[in-house]
Order: sequence, then C-alpha cells, then structure tokens
Amino acid sequence: MSKPIKVVYKQFDTTLPKPEYKTPGAAALDMYARTEVVIPARGIGYVPLNVALQLPENHWALLSARSSLHKRGLMLANGIGVGDYDYRGPNDEYLAALYNFTDTAVTVERGERIVQLIVMHREPVQLQVVEDFDTKDPTTKDRGGFGSTGRK
Repeated sequence: MSKPIKVVYKQFDTTLPKPEYKTPGAAALDMYARTEVVIPARGIGYVPLNVALQLPENHWALLSARSSLHKRGLMLANGIGVGDYDYRGPNDEYLAALYNFTDTAVTVERGERIVQLIVMHREPVQLQVVEDFDTKDPTTKDRGGFGSTGRK
C-alpha cells in the first residue's frame, strides 16, 4: 500500500462533515456544500465546498462531479475543477461551478455531497516544438481525426 499524501486544510464550517472516502476502495473524497445555493434554470451557481487546501509541493487537486450529480439536472460547468498548488490562502475556499441544464431552478442543500476531490502529483512538462513528426517511426501515423477510434 502506498503512503498517503498529507494535505493541510481549513474547514470553514466545522459542524459539517469533513471531506471523506465513503468506502475503503473509493478513489476520491466526497466534498460537501457549505451553504444552500439555488441554481437558476439554464444558469450557473457557485457552491462553496467548505475547505481551503494547502497541497504539498508539486501536487494539484482535481474536482469531479459525483456520479449522481446529473440526476439533479446539474453538471460541473467547466467539466472538471483544477486546484493549483498556489491556490492556498486562508480564504481560498474551493467552489464548485455548477450548471443547471434543466428548465427549473435546482437547490443544492447545505451539507449535500456534490463533488469529489482527488489530489494528484504534478509532473512539469517541457514542450519541444518541431516542424513535423518523424513518420519513419511506426507509432507515428494519422488515425483518422478526432473521434475516429473504432470507426472504419
């Protein structure tokens, strides 16, 4: 078993549950809404998640929707949330930007589990520009464009 990543965090409302794994095999920590937020039909609402994080150096946070969020008519407005290492101040509370794709307002209740948190190691990338790719390499071939896998 690998060593857990130690993350320092601040909880804004200590009467709510702490972020937690709901099962021993869960991949992500469930995050709770700190306040009630009404998200208008076809609109976006910002739900405070009750934590500020101080991630270890070279780590980042990924926020993903809980698998049941769509049943409420909601989805993360930007697909996922990315928390950078340097988003770490005492008032840098994580938020979930939620899009309501229904024709009626949706209320996220205080204490409701809405997103999940995964802390990941960050490997810096160094880009190298070239005029073209080496087509002599057998792994370098055009595959037919975006969305072409499995299509004949």
